[in-house]
Parts: sequence; C-alpha cells; structure tokens
Amino acid sequence: MPRIRSVTTTAAAKAAAKATAKATTEIDRRALLTATTAVTLSAGIGYALGPAGETRAAAHPATAPVHANSRKAPAAPLAPYTRGTTLASIAAATATGPGYRRLGDGPAWTRAVRTELAPAHPRREAKRTALAAFVQFTDLHLVDVQHPLRYEYLRSQTASAWRPQEALSVAGAVALVERVNALRGAPVTASPLHFVMTTGDNTDNNARSELDWFLKAMSGGRIRPNTGDPRHYEGVQNSDIPLYWHPDAALRDTDKREHHFPRIPGFLDAAISELRSPGLNLPWYSTVGNHDSLPGGCYAPADPYFAEFAVGGRKLMDLDTATGKAIWDNVQGGGDPKGKAFKELLRSHTRKMRHVTPDASRAPFTPAEYIAAHLDPGHTGPGPIGHGYTQANLATATQYYAFRVSDDVLGISLDTTDPAGHYEGSIGTTQLDWLTDQLKKADHRGDHVIVFSHHTSKTMRNLREDPTRPGEHRHGGEELTALLAAHRPVLAWVNGHSHKNDITPHPGEDGAGTGFWEISTASHVDFPQLARVIEIADNHDGTLSVFTTLIESSAPHRTDFADLTQTGLAALYRELSFNAPGSRATLSGAPGDRNTELVLQKG
Repeated sequence: MPRIRSVTTTAAAKAAAKATAKATTEIDRRALLTATTAVTLSAGIGYALGPAGETRAAAHPATAPVHANSRKAPAAPLAPYTRGTTLASIAAATATGPGYRRLGDGPAWTRAVRTELAPAHPRREAKRTALAAFVQFTDLHLVDVQHPLRYEYLRSQTASAWRPQEALSVAGAVALVERVNALRGAPVTASPLHFVMTTGDNTDNNARSELDWFLKAMSGGRIRPNTGDPRHYEGVQNSDIPLYWHPDAALRDTDKREHHFPRIPGFLDAAISELRSPGLNLPWYSTVGNHDSLPGGCYAPADPYFAEFAVGGRKLMDLDTATGKAIWDNVQGGGDPKGKAFKELLRSHTRKMRHVTPDASRAPFTPAEYIAAHLDPGHTGPGPIGHGYTQANLATATQYYAFRVSDDVLGISLDTTDPAGHYEGSIGTTQLDWLTDQLKKADHRGDHVIVFSHHTSKTMRNLREDPTRPGEHRHGGEELTALLAAHRPVLAWVNGHSHKNDITPHPGEDGAGTGFWEISTASHVDFPQLARVIEIADNHDGTLSVFTTLIESSAPHRTDFADLTQTGLAALYRELSFNAPGSRATLSGAPGDRNTELVLQKG
C-alpha cells in the first residue's frame, strides 16, 4: 500500500547526509549503519493529518518563516554519547540536612534495560538501526505570576498552588530550548532528532499572555514575562504576606524563617525583565493539557465571570486556612467542576482583595484561539505551520491530529481534557472512533505508532459529559489502554500531567501481542525539571527498542545569587524548585523510570 511519506529532500536532510558521509571514515561499522539509516529519516517536517482526514504538507524549511535566531543543529556524534544528558551528570544538593540547600554536579543516572514485554537478545546493538528520535517537553507551566485568578493563597493546602520558583518559568523554558539546540543527535542511535513534542500544560492559567510567551519560547523571540503595570511587579511576592517568599525584602517571611531561603535584591525586577529565546532548531508539535484549556486547570471554560475577573484590577492574596481547605478538598474531589464555589469565594472576599493594574492580555483563550495562535505564521519558527494543528481542527472544533514522524512511524496527538471541568481527563466517543480508525489504518500500512497525550492512563477518570457535545459518552484511561494494547502498531504512549517519571508496561490483549510502554515524564516546573529524548530502533532480531534519556536545561547546576542574567535566573529556577516547601522527592522516579531501554516484540 502507498504511504504518506515524510519530506526527506530538505536542506537539513541534505546537510545531515553530507556530514554523515564525511564522518564515515572515522566511525566503526555499527555507528555507520546507525547514522546512514538515520539520515534517510524525516527531520520531523512532514505531513499533518487533520481530524477530518485533511492532509497538509508542512512548510518546507527553505520557504517557511524560520526565526532568525534559530541555530543549526550540530553534526551527529559517534553513538552512544552522554554529554548534556543525565547519563553524564544531574543537579544534586551539595550538602545534606534541613534548610535551603545549594545545588551542584551530582552523580549520573545509568540506563536500565526493561524486558517485561520482550527479552533483550545479545548482540542486538551490532544490528540495530534507527527508526525515529524526538524530544518530549511536558508541563512547562509558563506562569503569569501576577494573574488575578491565581489561587496562591491555597499554598497551605497544596504545594502546586504557589511555588517560589514560578516567576522564573519563562527563563527556565528558554534554557530547556537551548539544551535541545545543543544536543548532537540522539544519544544512543545517533539519529537526527526529528522534532520536539510538548505534551500539555504549556501554560498555567489559560491566559493569552502565557500562550504568547510559550509560542515565542518555542519558536523564538523576545519575551517580557510581565503583565499589569509595565514598570514593576504586582503580586504576592511583594505583598508583605508572610505566607510567600519575598526575595527583595527584609521581611522574615515563612520561607526565610523556617526554610532559610535567601534574600536576593533585584530578583523581582529581573524576573519580569525582557529575555530572548533563540527558538528551537527542530520542528515542534503541540499537545493540549488541562491548564491550557481550563481556568485554574480545573474549572469549566467560557464562564463570563472568570473572564472578567482575569482582566480586572482585583486580586485575592490571603485566605484563612479553614476556608482554603474546604475549597481545595472540594476541587480534589471533583465537586466543583464549574467553579461555582470558587466564584462564591471570590465574591465574598471582595473587601480583602488588593488592587492591581488591569490587563486585557490576561484574558482566557478559547480552543479555537489556541489553534489559531499555533497557525499564526509569526509563530511558525522551524515549522511545521500549526505545529500539528490544521485548518481542519478549526473547522471541526477539535484539538487532536496525526502526523508522519518517519516512513515507518506515525505520531498521534490526543486531547484528553474534559471541557466539563476538573483536572483529570477523558476522551469523547468521536475522538475514540477517530483514534481507532487511525490505528487500523496504521496496522494495514505496517506502521509503528507513538501516541501522545497530556493525561496518563491513571488520571483519565473524569467522565463528565462535554457540554459542547451533548449525549456523547466519555472514555477513561482503562478503556484507552485496552484499545492501544489491542493494536499491534502501538509502541508507546507518551504523556505527562503527573509531574513524575513513571514508565509502565502494558501487555498486548489477553497477554498476547506486542504490548506497549506508557512513558510519563516529569514536569519542567517542579524539581527535577526534566525533558526526555526518545529513540525507536529496530534490533533486527524480532524485537524493537525504545530508548529514553532524560535531559535538564542548559542552566548551570551551581547558582550565584548575584547573577540575575537570563542564565543565572534559569539556574535559580532549578535550585528554588529543589528547595520549594512541600515539593515531592519522588518525582524523579525509580531507575527504571528514567534512562531506559524498553524492549518490545516486533509485530
């Protein structure tokens, strides 16, 4: 059967082929086999397949509006390599004990071979060829820290309500982009990296300001992470409320008093100052998360009260513990998906609110606006136009799509957010039927499939009816897992949401078949602030291997409180997240959830 093929005659592919040919005299037979296989693959600029079957070629790099600061990828190295990955070093505390701890270079994480789904045959390395390689970002949570709808006052109930590092989220994201730009191909196979996929929660407050910062961070541009008063910060960190860390002030807030957080004069001015992103030098694709779709990441969208409050001039910064606990318990239990209790809270505490400068850029964005922003030529960067989304998504009001990764691999991006509200997810019958059809077609073509979503199989338990599709049934994680396991093409389901590294094997239907691996990756807002390189290889022995390699941002592990440059702030972003009170030490996962080789039977 004819296939929808990726573009392989791009200038980037020709340059990679030339570089590989020049290097062949210096590498051994295995590296040569790997590299020459890799350059025949797509560099990720292929065809996007819309939900209604629309096929649209992505922009050719010779004609697409590539950002001027985007750098060429370095030449592919000998494989394997470790530089720039957690196989070489990780950020770790330089001392033990309580209080604020500084970071430095820590011991590397090794690679674990996992064989729950297939045996690892000897000498597979000598025959292995690359099929695809890409990078996963997830849960960037670019935060407008001055946004009126933020509920920082729930910090006593949940550490995710407010984090000391949040004001530096954009600097941290740009440093992650810089790390990817410096990677010399895939660490194991030496394949060119074909693309970057973000698996949701790219923004934090469903705010247009944050969406603009995200798109510029990914595709390149100048970003000023500030809303409201253009002259200075207006938020909880200069509020004189001891619940929050006040970096500039002498105030003995709780973080300074109990956790020995430093005083850093000039921090807030630096945090809202303009910075510059070079933009990725790889094509990138986007998957939507609950924080991208729902106010607060948990309330049903399109509420006029929340929209008006978001752009207004009042902000609640303090709340008594008992009231806060009642609100958070209700949210956790899914008891307030439309935000009724939250609205009542805000209305009843109007007198306690502080004045801030109104700003229309804080308005929530709709799903259509989210897609349109991705389709904006000004945000194309290295492509593809729309970053997976097409005009068909606008026409059908959908946020899921398929795209060609390489000749042998299909990518499928799902929308697992439930528009009825609540932070857990599900998918509707229309999307499930579309996914089933894509898997059947992939099986017929002989493709391998990588599925992307925001939510994990364990966090898709929200089956509330989508108000925009009355009468349509919703489907949870167990049903989706069974569907993917029943189709031979599926190799991996790549997701985020949990902010934790976790890799789970899912056997084939009734224990037979190839099965697939669920790869959940830690966020880039909570420590350890990681992203993942994922490689797919054919071992030519009846098995496939999926390699996962975790990477940090380009920021140095060691910080200098006097260094408030863009790089210095990115380093502080990591160190503050490590020291954040209430942060979970388990988010790194076990060794088998980090750098791995995941073996599968070849179908």
